[in-house]
Amino acid sequence: MAGKRILVGEIGRPHGVRGLVKLRSFTADPTAIAGYGPLTDEAGMRRFGITLLAEGLARVEGVADRDAAARLTGTLLYAERDRLPPPEEEEYYLADLIGLRAETEAGESLGAVRAVEDHGAGAFLVLEGPPERMVPFTRAVVPVIDLAGGRVVVVLPDEVVVPPGAEDAA
Repeated sequence: MAGKRILVGEIGRPHGVRGLVKLRSFTADPTAIAGYGPLTDEAGMRRFGITLLAEGLARVEGVADRDAAARLTGTLLYAERDRLPPPEEEEYYLADLIGLRAETEAGESLGAVRAVEDHGAGAFLVLEGPPERMVPFTRAVVPVIDLAGGRVVVVLPDEVVVPPGAEDAA
């Protein structure tokens, strides 16, 4: 998994005048984020050393005042995949799914997993097309994940058709 980076957190608003920031950790153990460093930004160009001071509060190496901290607000923090612990059985890092072949149960190609998106209601796999498809990342729709074999099996759900005017009835 060398070269893959995983989103592990986000720098929030400044806290005080000495450069401290609010830190939102996306790791199972929020305090573990500091041990996965150095962390980088989305482009991989900037490196950040993080020291946790209290839950949700951190010092960023080289940031000494509120203005510098404010410029980092919203910065997404990434860790190298190989610095993270291995996932438990039946758990996956979503980034590990990107690039896997997507196939039906009969072995018919559906393309490859181009992205994994989660907008709050659960993760979706984006399968490159044509046609491009978004499928829910659930056990019913994706019953097989074979990382070693480089594939996922997808059971395409029935198409959802909303009759005209149905959204007005709600």
